[in-house]
Amino acid sequence: MQRAIVSQNFQLQKINWVSFFADFLLVGMVFGPPIAPFLAASGFLVLPNIGDIIYFMGNHVCPQPTMGLELAPPHIMAVCMRCYGTVTGLLITRILYIFTQGKNRFWLHQYGWIGAAFASVLMMAYPLELAAQVFSLWDFNNYIVTPFGLITGLAWGLFAMPILHRHTKR
Repeated sequence: MQRAIVSQNFQLQKINWVSFFADFLLVGMVFGPPIAPFLAASGFLVLPNIGDIIYFMGNHVCPQPTMGLELAPPHIMAVCMRCYGTVTGLLITRILYIFTQGKNRFWLHQYGWIGAAFASVLMMAYPLELAAQVFSLWDFNNYIVTPFGLITGLAWGLFAMPILHRHTKR
């Protein structure tokens, strides 16, 4: 009798693999760069090798990985704060999506090409700031680069999160 009651209420949820994979990557991007210096400094078994893998990935996605924060001297974060600001913006929009399910007016995907264009304009904050630094308009400063990365991450997330995490239909 008890088994019949349990089986009636139990429903298997269909897994949205795109959403799962996107969340898996976001967790790696959020925790990997700040953990890498501590893994590299630990010297315990394979932990420095894991830190090296994270540094390898950071070197291939970040234009200025040598500008990372020094978290475990002499080891620095695996990416610069511009990149980590972008990741923070993505994390903020993912948390926001959990609460709103993409149904509010600020989610840009619902505006079609206009939303995509607006997101693209906002995402240009990252390369424009980097170009300004390359052309010596200002020097690298974490207080300057982090908000530009954050704007880029928020724009990217406000457009992409509803697309990546929409519910699958049965």
